[in-house]
Parts: sequence; structure tokens; C-alpha cells
Amino acid sequence: MGLATIGMSQLATMYVFVPVQATKSGVSYNPTGDPVVFAFMPQATQVPQVSDWVAGGWDTDTTSALYPYSAKCLVGPAGTVTLGVGTYVMYLKISDNPETPVLIAGYLQIS
Repeated sequence: MGLATIGMSQLATMYVFVPVQATKSGVSYNPTGDPVVFAFMPQATQVPQVSDWVAGGWDTDTTSALYPYSAKCLVGPAGTVTLGVGTYVMYLKISDNPETPVLIAGYLQIS
């Protein structure tokens, strides 16, 4: 199974959405109260450092049974992070207690 690639122009400012499904003790859990951050790494071998993380937010879709929650980050010249032309590995970190999952969410291609 491969990871999805999202494409966007370097001139655009757009939200990048990552669907999230969370459970606690086997029961569906609403993660929107947990802080979420993103990192966009230009090399697959690079691991995000403290300074690489940028703020994200949450979006809710009550009509989706599989992925009712999406983490989002505003990317572009007027966004939270501005990226140059290239392909980036997207990381997503959700701070919860006691777990702090860090997920590889796919690729973002800026053209």
C-alpha cells in the first residue's frame, strides 16, 4: 500500500487535510481537543526536529463514519508554512495523554 501524494502550486495558499480515525480502549474517540502539528520534510530520510513542526488544526465531518476528523495545515505564501518547489514527506503529530502518535501522512508535491 502506497502513500497518497497531494499536489499544489507554490503560488496557492490552501489547507492540506489528513483524515484521522482515533480510538481509545477500542471506542471511537474525538481527537479535536488534542494539539496537532505538521512537519514537511524534503528528504524521506530526514526526521522532523523541534523547529520543523508547525501548527495545525482540526476539521470535523459528521457525515463520514470512517474518517469523521481531519487534521489540517494552511500551506502557502499566506499560510502557516511556505514551501519551495519539491516533494515533501508530511508528518502529523497529535499530543494526547499518554500517547503522542507521529504519523507519516503522505507526500505533498509543490510545483
